[in-house]
Amino acid sequence: MRSRNPVFSRRGFSRDNGYAGFNTAPQAGGPAVGTQGNPYAQGNPYAQPSGNPYAQNPYAQQDLQYGAPPQAPATIGRMTMDDVVLRTASTLGTLVLTAALAWVLLPVDGANIGRTYAIGIGAALVGMVLALVQSFKRKASPALILTYAAVEGVFLGVVSNIVDTHIASGAAMQAVLGTMAVFVGVLLAYKAGWIRVTRRFYGFVMAAALGFVLLMMVNMLFAVFGGGDGLGFRSGPLGIFFGVVGIILGACFLALDFKQVEDGIAYGAPREEAWLAAFGLTLTLVWIYMEFLRIIAILNQSD
Repeated sequence: MRSRNPVFSRRGFSRDNGYAGFNTAPQAGGPAVGTQGNPYAQGNPYAQPSGNPYAQNPYAQQDLQYGAPPQAPATIGRMTMDDVVLRTASTLGTLVLTAALAWVLLPVDGANIGRTYAIGIGAALVGMVLALVQSFKRKASPALILTYAAVEGVFLGVVSNIVDTHIASGAAMQAVLGTMAVFVGVLLAYKAGWIRVTRRFYGFVMAAALGFVLLMMVNMLFAVFGGGDGLGFRSGPLGIFFGVVGIILGACFLALDFKQVEDGIAYGAPREEAWLAAFGLTLTLVWIYMEFLRIIAILNQSD
């Protein structure tokens, strides 16, 4: 089975037996205890027969040539937490920068508001296409990921400015603080062991997410062909309820992302996986931010 997050869809959850990374004791830097528990062991394109994906030392022949015993590299070419943090900071920094530029340079009132709306919608569509392209690529493309972050930032900048200017002053900063609070809260809960990513947890989150997305798609279709807000799932009390559900789902996806990053580091994933981790975390944080922004807008519209 594949993970909801396109970053990890071919990693820990992509094994035929499913949930390869769950409830296992990783053996970093050495042979895997059991191939079923290691997403980077047998059946994984990076794995070696020993179970260690980097058991083959590219400098071994050179060492032997000069009469020195071969030294197996402990961390060369492997993803580390520093790699994940740096790449995530790069994608989020790009997103925030373009969002700020869109906020300042694209007016949301006066005669140019129509053009600003068109740019925002266009950025959203381009961002969606880029995200899908990267999701189906077998390897990370840093340029593609950073381009996605830049385009998505334009969309968020336009939407945030519209809400902040016409609906609720300060809404964007409130949504940012809410997103940061969810991220830190889930991270602390995960590290403390209060959130355990198990098969049952994964199955529940996937089922809930599928139902949520399908329901929102139906609501959108009714809105497009029937006008207004469709079935009313994105406005009023129902909109607040589904916004809270969306934030909870986003928090659950963060836990899945943390689990996959942790497993990737423990099992010696290639360094390029850090870009995929950054891409997945960025997608989830954008999801949570948009749900917060929607809730804030609904609450202020009802005043």
